[in-house]
Parts: sequence; C-alpha cells; structure tokens
Amino acid sequence: MKSKKWFKQVAAFLMTISMCLSLIGCSAEKKAESTAAADSLPKELSLEEIEKLAKEEGKVISVGMPDDWANWKDTWADLKTIYGLEHSDTDMSSAEEIAKFEAEKEKPTADIGDVGMAFAPVAVQKGVTQPYKTSYWNEIPDWAKDKEGHWMLGYQGTIAFITNKKLIQNPPKTWDELLNGDYKVAVGDVAKAAQAQNALLAVAMAKGGDESNIDAAYEFFSEIAKQRRLSLVNPTPANFENGEVEMAILWDFNALSYRDLLNREDYEVTIPADGSIVSGYATIINKYAPHPHAAMLAREYILSDAGQINLAKGYARPIRDNVNLPEDVKEKMLPLDQYKNVKPIKDFTVWENTAKEIPQKWQEKVLIHVK
Repeated sequence: MKSKKWFKQVAAFLMTISMCLSLIGCSAEKKAESTAAADSLPKELSLEEIEKLAKEEGKVISVGMPDDWANWKDTWADLKTIYGLEHSDTDMSSAEEIAKFEAEKEKPTADIGDVGMAFAPVAVQKGVTQPYKTSYWNEIPDWAKDKEGHWMLGYQGTIAFITNKKLIQNPPKTWDELLNGDYKVAVGDVAKAAQAQNALLAVAMAKGGDESNIDAAYEFFSEIAKQRRLSLVNPTPANFENGEVEMAILWDFNALSYRDLLNREDYEVTIPADGSIVSGYATIINKYAPHPHAAMLAREYILSDAGQINLAKGYARPIRDNVNLPEDVKEKMLPLDQYKNVKPIKDFTVWENTAKEIPQKWQEKVLIHVK
C-alpha cells in the first residue's frame, strides 16, 4: 500500500520542512524553466496548447502517486497511450512531497504530487505550487479546491463502519447503534493516525461539534472504553481475517477494499447515517516543474470522466458527482444516498490545533478507562 498515509500530522510535516536545506544558485536554464512553469497560467493557454506542449515535454514525473494506490496505474497508462507521456513515480508521504518541491526548486525533478487535503494549503503557503484549474473547475465543490487553482481534490474519502457479519448479527448504521452494541470497536492508533483522528472528528460532528470542539468524541469513546468494548488491535485485513477485529471505523475506500479483499459477503460497509466527515487527496503541481504542461495535462485527465473512473476502480470516490460510472465500477461503491449527512472540514488551521491535543486527551479521557 502507498506509504503516504493519512497518519501524519501537520506538526510532523512542519518538522520535515524545517529540515530541508535551502539551496542557492541556479543555472539560467533552470531559472527559465521555473519562470515558465510559474507563469503558465491556465487562462493564458488553451487545452489544445497545453496538450501540444505536454507532448513536446514527453514525460510527467510524479511523487506519492504509485500504481497500486487508488488505481493510478490506469491513468498513467492512458496518458502514455493517448499523449505519449512517459511516467515515473517516487512514493512518499504528503510532507515529504512538499519538502521535496521546496528543497529541489533550483534543480527540480518532480512535476506533480498527490497530498492529503490538510497538507494542500500548507503547500500553497510554502510557495511551491502553481495554479491550473482544468476545464472541470465548475464541477468541483468549493470545499474541495483552492480558489486560485493551486490544489484540487481528485477523489474523496468518508469515515465509514466496516463490520464482520459472521461475528455481529446486526451491523451498526449510526453512532448511537454503535454505542449500544455488544461487540468490540477498533479505531486504530488515535495518537498518530489521521484516519483514526478523523473518526473522532466524524462522531463529534455527528453530535453537534466541529473541528474546534471534539469533546463529544472523547465522551463517546470513553463510554465505549468503560463498557470494555474499545479494541486496541490495529484494524488491518489480516486482523479482520483472523477474527481479532469485529468492526472498525475506517475511510470508506479502505473499508470497501478490505471487504472485497476478504469476502464481500461476510462484511458490511456503511456510512453512519447520523453524520460523518469527508476529506480527500489533492493534486499539487510543482511551481518549478521541469514538465509543467505535462503536469497540467495529467491533472486535466485525472478530473476527466476516464480519470475519475480509474480512481473509482481503486475504491476512491470521484470528486465530480456527475460522472457516469460503469455498472461494474458503480457496484464497488456505496450508494450516494448514504453520504447525505457527511460534512467537510471548514478550517484546517483550527483542526490542526485540535489534532495536536488528541494524543494527550485520548490518553487522559479514554485510555484511562481501558482495562
């Protein structure tokens, strides 16, 4: 699985950035390339011109977009077949991607990256991105894009329940049902994993909280712990298969992937009907990209119907909701009506500050009740 996880906090990211060396001195050729990339705004170039220039560049170099994550392999294959673009990727975390863009700005090697939504605004603040809105701009929700086009989500994830039906007769469909169950609940490493921390935010929002106040989540899980139902086992496919995990709270794309990997008839995946959180991954184009137009074309294709379908084949729900998914792909996904009560994070700066407090408060308010 892709090493870039939801598990890294922005604090860790800032530490990574601070360790990057500031490079000075630049050849005239690289300066020209960087300036051209930064000045190649979408309003100045038609899609046809971008395609022509991308073909001349002949390649696109990505970071954090490996073949086996969200089915990126089909998109890279399509870009090769249709436009003749060669491709290579170096897998890395969101923090490492942005650090690489900043550290290599004098001698750039990468064109485009895929980062967790919380990292995207930080990349813009660092000044390592360039805008490109794509022709699908108006079909992307406002919450899922930077207003200038520096980043935009290609796919989204929502906190979901996955339940082993062989062990639990009535899988929960709401947080209240989960609270009143008689089975153990696995949420993962809340101290480190962004997926687990977003599970806390999901229940807090369902109970009337927001990114600035997740007290309801601590109350919820402390009650689970007092019932001796909080499982500290990591919710991996292997632990589901051996029966150590009865049910877990995961991103929907992970839960759906686990379901089909194990045996879809034995597992139920559902979005909690009383509320959940939606987030996602965003493409960022390197301000200093050596192949800027190929990067623009890659983002264009990712947002196209074909690109969105490629992502859905990898269980990642498309960010565009008007894409007509093939029946065999649609069958992999949950019905859209399950997502009617999901909400996005409104203020990532606030959420970052709240998340920093989670490890200590989880220990003080929840784990203290685990026996």
